[in-house]
Amino acid sequence: MIGDIITVNARKYDGRVHRSWKGTSTNEHDGLISLIAEFSETHEHGELGTIHAGTISVEHFWTDRWYNVFHFHEPDGTKKAAYANVAMPAVVAGNVIDYVDLDMDVIQWPDGRVEVLDKDDFERNTIAYGYSPEVIRAAESALIELLELARGGRFPF
Repeated sequence: MIGDIITVNARKYDGRVHRSWKGTSTNEHDGLISLIAEFSETHEHGELGTIHAGTISVEHFWTDRWYNVFHFHEPDGTKKAAYANVAMPAVVAGNVIDYVDLDMDVIQWPDGRVEVLDKDDFERNTIAYGYSPEVIRAAESALIELLELARGGRFPF
């Protein structure tokens, strides 16, 4: 329901929660759930650098797509980046969104540059977690789709 507080759980393939946070639902339509969240404290991120307290994250999760996308805005409103996780489709139960993060990411910087991140983590975790051939194929297809969307400047980028 629009305006509800939603808990998001980013999980590893073995099911354990890797990160968890809360956001406010802004849209629910045709398998897309959008949220807005605010960082309550400063966080250091390997690729994005410093995410300051007050940073806003506009988040898009799909129940039928193998990715999710976050738009980060500095506390002053300046766009920081669009960040996409290759992930299993979101599972929604009540006011909880769960997804399994498959490690590969696509980042689009404000100047339009697009980068693929953590492909080595995906390859390493394919072995460590035993990703099935279906999961590997779906993740690789999602990566291609994300790159096409980002480079074309199409939603959700």
